[in-house]
Amino acid sequence: MVAETGLQPDRRLLPKVGLRHWGRYVSAVIVLAVLLALGYAVSQGAIEWHLVPDQLTQSVMLEGVRNTIELAVVAQAGAVVIGVVVALMRLSRNPLLRLVAFGYTWLFRGLPVLLQIILWYNIALIFPRIVVPVPFTSLHLINESSNTLVTAFLAALLGLGLNESAYMAEIVRAGLSSVDPGQREAAESIGMTPGKILRRVVLPQAMRVIVPPTGNDFINMIKGTSLASVIGFVEITKAAQNLSSHSLAVVEDLLAGAVWYMVIVSVANVGQYFLERYYSASLRDPGRGLTFRIGRSLRTPPLMRGAE
Repeated sequence: MVAETGLQPDRRLLPKVGLRHWGRYVSAVIVLAVLLALGYAVSQGAIEWHLVPDQLTQSVMLEGVRNTIELAVVAQAGAVVIGVVVALMRLSRNPLLRLVAFGYTWLFRGLPVLLQIILWYNIALIFPRIVVPVPFTSLHLINESSNTLVTAFLAALLGLGLNESAYMAEIVRAGLSSVDPGQREAAESIGMTPGKILRRVVLPQAMRVIVPPTGNDFINMIKGTSLASVIGFVEITKAAQNLSSHSLAVVEDLLAGAVWYMVIVSVANVGQYFLERYYSASLRDPGRGLTFRIGRSLRTPPLMRGAE
């Protein structure tokens, strides 16, 4: 029958029927209408948009951008180091270490970040001088007035870093716990030391779980640096406020700060994406990256599987 008609079986039995997704079209129209309405409403506001590009490159704003990046990077790096140590303490067989680690995370996760920053900035009211002696000698590693030693940068660093380290401890603990115990047992069977097992077996596999939430926390850290403005630290938000006190263009200066935040966060998003790809290399097809997936999704009709 097929030979007589000359038709291929797939064309005769499985005709292609175009699918109409009316819900997609309607929702797209609604979303587009809302976006246009919002854009029109913003365009009618009393905002002098031509001032925003000039405020982006002001010296005060650039100083705030530099301070924001430095504070976020240093605080996050310190949080990762402390978080790894606390996570290992939580997983230790020593009950005292587990108790101390639990108390650490309970304390620093329980207190608001803003409160912690203010407490560190006013540490001189508790300890007028900070003295760290050298054991068995009359020398001192540190012997300074607290007001001199604890600057606005250091107070913000301690507040943000210690708070984030408590969250990092839970993230790292979850990542380490996600690794199959059989991996550790196999490494022990070939004589690897606990430290080498952690570095070469456990951590590389745990990073798949650790990296995504850590990237999200770093983005929150970038935005959280704005809390340091309450103690006079010049980051992006404080820089925008300082500019507005002179130019009186309050909204325009804040919008310039918002642009810088979006630029920094966008760069962090790109870095997170490549980190996730690096630690998930064994799960993706070789030679088929983001460009391939986007291209295949554009040329593949609905309900049809693309050629592998």
